[in-house]
Amino acid sequence: MHLITLAGHTTIVLITLIDTCLQTPMYFFLRNLSAIEICYILVIVPNMLANFLSRNQRMPFLGCALQMHLFIALGGAECFLLTAMAYDRFVAICNPLRYTLIITRALCLQMLALACISGFTLSLALTTLIFLLPFCQSHVINHFFCDIPAVLFLACSDTQANEIAVFLVCMLILLIPFLLILFSYGFIIAAILRIHSAEGRSKAFSTCAGHLLVSVMHYGCAIFIYIRPKSCYTPEQDKIVSLIYTNITPMLYPMIYSLRNKEVKGALRRLLVNHNR
Repeated sequence: MHLITLAGHTTIVLITLIDTCLQTPMYFFLRNLSAIEICYILVIVPNMLANFLSRNQRMPFLGCALQMHLFIALGGAECFLLTAMAYDRFVAICNPLRYTLIITRALCLQMLALACISGFTLSLALTTLIFLLPFCQSHVINHFFCDIPAVLFLACSDTQANEIAVFLVCMLILLIPFLLILFSYGFIIAAILRIHSAEGRSKAFSTCAGHLLVSVMHYGCAIFIYIRPKSCYTPEQDKIVSLIYTNITPMLYPMIYSLRNKEVKGALRRLLVNHNR
């Protein structure tokens, strides 16, 4: 699954870089989303696989903090980038005549930079706050990576302030962007339904369906895990949802984008034909 996921996202990065037909803002965001996703799974999955094969399942304190920081930072950047993609689709469908004037390359680069900087800044603040807690009980994490609820569960002091901080950061990273995406798609669906041509409606839906499905899968799992109090934490349930969130859904994303998108499938065919020649 790990190799399939890496191959899928690497393929998307390569074809959107090489194929001249995919040099548009939508594929710029898709390429960077896949690049972030590659980094995101590399932070968690190789260490998880190594632990399956090793009896020495230890991680240094700073290594655990670094893993959590990168996991939150990349996950946050991905959330903000999905919101930028929703805005791109909103302008493309609701204001098509001004699309090239609004969604410029400069704006795309600014939104990408803002997504990454915001993710890393919020992650640094949250990780620092969590790892300043005293961990005087068991140091055994009942999880396959240094996830926020699993580490907070080991703290032996009052974590109410930290839980509030986690909730506020998750509001900024998860809930608000997800609501903005749903709000954008409310306008998008209304605009699509006003299109008289059945072919036009089908084409508009096909360009948005992949992004909407990925957003629901990404935010759904994350909101379930992180926007709830410590008292509701159940290690076994969290591990199952996290396994889906960090292994299965990233594998499905390239399939969703490629199978639902004629331009991506066309680019893949052109790449294979050129390679065979």
